[in-house]
Amino acid sequence: MRQINEDIKQGRLRQVYLLHGEERYLRRQYRDKLRNALCEEGDNMNVHFYEGRGTDTAAIIDLAETLPFFAQRRVIFLSDSGLFKSGGEKMAEYLASPSETTYFVFTESEVDKRSKLYKAVQSRGYAAEFAIQDENTLKRWIAGILNREKKKATEETILLLLSKTGTDMDNIQMELEKLLCYTMDREIITAQDVETICTTRISNHIFDMINAVALRQPKQALELYYDLLALKEPPMRILFLIARQCNMLLQVKELKNRGFDNRAIGSKIGVPPFIAGKYLSQASRFRSSVLRRAVEKSVEAEEAVKTGRMDDRMSVEILILSVFQ
Repeated sequence: MRQINEDIKQGRLRQVYLLHGEERYLRRQYRDKLRNALCEEGDNMNVHFYEGRGTDTAAIIDLAETLPFFAQRRVIFLSDSGLFKSGGEKMAEYLASPSETTYFVFTESEVDKRSKLYKAVQSRGYAAEFAIQDENTLKRWIAGILNREKKKATEETILLLLSKTGTDMDNIQMELEKLLCYTMDREIITAQDVETICTTRISNHIFDMINAVALRQPKQALELYYDLLALKEPPMRILFLIARQCNMLLQVKELKNRGFDNRAIGSKIGVPPFIAGKYLSQASRFRSSVLRRAVEKSVEAEEAVKTGRMDDRMSVEILILSVFQ
């Protein structure tokens, strides 16, 4: 990120940029920064956007060879093309010696760093990875937004917000906008404001449901399940998420037993360290055999529903009430 900002500041823009990684918000922000730096305002003749797989690489290369129309450069934006996973060989060959007046900005959620196209971008331009941000970075970002809006919140309130939103910055921004509107006439945002106005992600409901099971609170676990049903979440999706959560807890437990710390565990299961810490805390309440049985019973419940031997709603109720006891 720092390198792209420096390129823009110095006016030394590269011919090819690749913005990749799980954090969509940051990918979009830096794509827009590059668009503002590379493209002349109001120029619709020399700016081109392509999205999704199945993009005609040959047609894009032909376009890239076309001189810009009364402008310094032609700029081609490609989003989630899949070319960095497969089928990018022709584009890689072209980027070895592209037209001097054509610039490319690729935005991809997934890339294969071993691919010819990825290596071509590294050779000709710059590849920036936008990973999920850690807890401290997110707290600073939220505090910065609140400060610009002349609002304040305690660290505990910000952590409560993160517990509801997760680490997705798009989701955090959306919930922050709701909070700012809700507290328009007040400077301080409270925990009660967060509880009142912010939406809890379904994965957090699942986490709380399993927490209730661990604390031997079946009534609360069922209430959380019924809340999800009221939100029109299909029972089979809830069943899948319970199985996934139990499998995650099992992995976390085993990694902890092998001596890994929160950061290493988070890296291996694909979550920030502070989320890994929450999983570790929850996993400590279960024996490995219980978690393994829960995953197995989830698979059996799914099969029972698909073969018509059990109602989908009832299958999850039975899982919650029986497997973890």
